[in-house]
Amino acid sequence: MRSGNGLAAMVAALVLLLGGAALAQEAAHSDTGEGKRLFKEDCAGCHKWHGNGGGGYGGAALSLRQTQLTREQIIETVTCGRPGTGMPYHKRDAYQGDDKSCYGMTRADLGKDMPPGADKYLRPAEIEKVVDYVLADVKGKGEPNLADCEAFWGKGSRLCHEYQAGGGQAAPKSGG
Repeated sequence: MRSGNGLAAMVAALVLLLGGAALAQEAAHSDTGEGKRLFKEDCAGCHKWHGNGGGGYGGAALSLRQTQLTREQIIETVTCGRPGTGMPYHKRDAYQGDDKSCYGMTRADLGKDMPPGADKYLRPAEIEKVVDYVLADVKGKGEPNLADCEAFWGKGSRLCHEYQAGGGQAAPKSGG
C-alpha cells in the first residue's frame, strides 16, 4: 500500500506541475495583447500581419514564423536593428556616442551599414512585449490560415477573405 501512496503522491505532484505550467502559459498568452498591438503598429508593415515577411517599405523582411532566433536574439534585433539591412533599430539612443550596447558597435563603426532608425522608438518593456507576442503567436506556427487571420484582425474581418475562399488556408498576398 505504501508504494500506491507514493505513486498517488507523484501523480498529484505531476498534475500540480502541469496545471501550473498550463496556467503560466495561459497567463503569458493573455499578456501578449499589448505586444500584438505594437506589432500591428510597428512591425506588420514589413513582416506582414502573419509574420511571414516579404516585401515592405523597408525591404524584404525575414519570416518570423520560420526564424530560429532565440528570445534574446530577437530582443537584440528589435532593439538594435540589423546592420546592413532595412531592419530598423527601436532603441532611441542606439549606436549613439561611445555606446556599444548594440552588437558591440557605434555609429562610427558601422558607417554605411548603419541600420535605419524606427519611425517610433520603443521602451525596453515594449520591445519585450513585442517579442513575447512573436514567440507566443507567430514563431513556428506554419503557414497562416483563417483562424490566424481572425485572431489577428478579428472574427469575420474582410481582411481574411482570401483564407475563406481557399477552404480556410491560402498563400497570403504580398500586400497582406
